Amino acid sequence: MENKSHAFWAGLFTVVLLVAIAAAAFLFNVDRSVRVPYDLIARTNVTGLYTDAAVRYRGLDVGKVQSIKFDREHPGQILIRILVDTHAPITHSTYGSLGFQGVTGIAFIQLDDTGRDMTPLSSSEKAVAQLPMRPGLLDQLQQRGDILLRKLERIADDVNDVLSPQMRDQLLGTAASLQHAADGVTDLTKQMAPAAGKLPQTLDQLDRTLASTNQLITGLNRPDGPFEANLNKVGTAAQQAGDALTAMNVSLQDLSARVGYDTLPRVNSLADDVRSAVRSVDRAADTFSTSPRSVLFGAPAAAPGPGEPGFTWPAAHPAK
Repeated sequence: MENKSHAFWAGLFTVVLLVAIAAAAFLFNVDRSVRVPYDLIARTNVTGLYTDAAVRYRGLDVGKVQSIKFDREHPGQILIRILVDTHAPITHSTYGSLGFQGVTGIAFIQLDDTGRDMTPLSSSEKAVAQLPMRPGLLDQLQQRGDILLRKLERIADDVNDVLSPQMRDQLLGTAASLQHAADGVTDLTKQMAPAAGKLPQTLDQLDRTLASTNQLITGLNRPDGPFEANLNKVGTAAQQAGDALTAMNVSLQDLSARVGYDTLPRVNSLADDVRSAVRSVDRAADTFSTSPRSVLFGAPAAAPGPGEPGFTWPAAHPAK
């Protein structure tokens, strides 16, 4: 009887312990957070996404995937029902994309926001709001795979063209030209070596020349220097020349005054005398041409005028 009682209590303790462990596991694993359903509209592949997959908003866990199914109203479209915590900032510009955890291939839903419309997007069991599903990184790579392949083909063709025999010959010719140019530069460097050796002496001479030039300029700028003295002499000579010109101008003015007040009146008087003599000669010539005998017997007496003795009035001509 004692062995049976011990076995009974041991079995009862085991059962109670198992029930306590199950209850504790249930209580600790139960999800008490309040979540709101949203539907993601996917038109791309959802490879690697399963039920109960994580839903993250910019890397933070905010929910899980509840179900994945086809949209009967729109063939080829997939509805992903997600449960998101109420504290998650879901707005009208929120969208979802497919992310992958490392290299395992297990996918999760990544939520993000464009920031265009920050109005909160409300949802409930009766009216489930919908969010757009954008292509993930792998989907974008698949979509652009053809373009990348075409570009790779063009690059391969360009490489083949570069490696063609004609191009190799051109490259060899270019390399030879560069070699000749390098040789020319080497020869030029060798020829310039003597000039480069003389360059320090040339620089020393140039320094001495600059020093002499500086000294000359300093001497020219001195108030008591030869340049200033020569300028003073030139100024004095110019002043003397100006004085001489002034004196000459005064002399010319005196000469002009003398000519105007002394010489010209005499010249005018001489001209009057000459005109009187010319008139006398003209009268003598007229008299000689009229009465040549006047040269021998003198000029005839002039006829008396009216009122003088011997004057007679000329006879009147009869009227016709």
